[in-house]
Amino acid sequence: MKSYDWIVVGGGITGAALSYELAKKGFAVLLLERDATMQNATRFSYGGLAYWSGTTDLTRQLCREGIERHRNLSAELDADTEFRELDLLLTIDSGIDAETVAANYADFAIVPQLLSVAEAGELEPLLNKSAIAGALTVRHGHISPTATNKAYCQGFVRLGGTIEFAEVVGLIEEGNRISGVKTAQEIYCCENAVVCAGGWSRSLLKAAGVSVEVYFTRAEILSTAPVDLKLRTLVMPALLKRFELEAESSKSEVNFLWDEPGKELQPPVLDAGAIQFNDGSLRIGQLSRTLSDLNAKVDRQTSEKAIRAGIGKVLPALENLPATWHDCIVAFSADNLPVVGEIGSRPGLHVFSGLSNALTIVPALAERFAKAAGGEEDRAIELLSPSRFIAEERRQKAEGRRQKAEGRRKKAEG
Repeated sequence: MKSYDWIVVGGGITGAALSYELAKKGFAVLLLERDATMQNATRFSYGGLAYWSGTTDLTRQLCREGIERHRNLSAELDADTEFRELDLLLTIDSGIDAETVAANYADFAIVPQLLSVAEAGELEPLLNKSAIAGALTVRHGHISPTATNKAYCQGFVRLGGTIEFAEVVGLIEEGNRISGVKTAQEIYCCENAVVCAGGWSRSLLKAAGVSVEVYFTRAEILSTAPVDLKLRTLVMPALLKRFELEAESSKSEVNFLWDEPGKELQPPVLDAGAIQFNDGSLRIGQLSRTLSDLNAKVDRQTSEKAIRAGIGKVLPALENLPATWHDCIVAFSADNLPVVGEIGSRPGLHVFSGLSNALTIVPALAERFAKAAGGEEDRAIELLSPSRFIAEERRQKAEGRRQKAEGRRKKAEG
């Protein structure tokens, strides 16, 4: 039985990039992916690179490093990732004060420019100007997620890496340490295993007795074949409801509901937007749900109708285009930051998931993870460790005890 230095579970963009970077450092790496034809969040994403969106020293640095890697990635991997930069148009619904919305973006690394309705229409002629009060714009990166994923996998194999298509059903332990990964057909031995399974990460880790602050939305989109009309920009709402959905669904008081199948933690939300790829195809979305069951079924006809109605208000020419409905599981974390590093209670077990701005920062973060695996200290990896949630939980409990004690003291004095 062959043994590996690292087994990477999940072959989406996070797993593919991490496998490549670990192999670059000289590790023997096995990448395990369930589907030979991708059906994951990478496959159905917009492909946007929001490198302008960092709001802290850490996120700004990762965004800077990420976009620099993307600009050189095609040459490094010897394959076209279809990287480009285009204008992002963040629409502001009519009836909403545009200046107030613009103020929400004041802390971003690159502050988007506020446009009038007329200016937004000039930038994107397909826009329904009567539906907006204005828009924000900023230069935005874009790739083909599938082409980039394929390029990483090809680069990984050239470095001597191994890819197997099999569903992981469990982890092997010796004492308290992870020593291997089990699929339906095989057992693979390893020194380290890292779960890069996006929204499925929580379920895999739970099966190993590990609880992490990684959750998931079910995202629904429409995808078209190449069309003749030309969308000049990437269009998205300036006020993304998905972020509110994630924040409400990951609050500590509802945390336990994620482990009870059949729960809908919040009502679904729709963020009407669209992007056109280099081949002329469109991706239109996005409806998001927080359903605790990874295998939950939704009414696709109702969802498709809602997505078409939503995009029809903003980009009427797209509403009735022939399109195929798709859904996928998208990971997010309790604090909107990646969850990256070793699980303290399970030596040899790592997680690399919960990336809300995944495509932008994965190249840089994967490189940092691999360097840390090789023994280099990395402050970013330390800050993104899953142990940060344990520390925060302890802080909250201590604060709760302090407040109760203070209440008792005041009551006694009264």
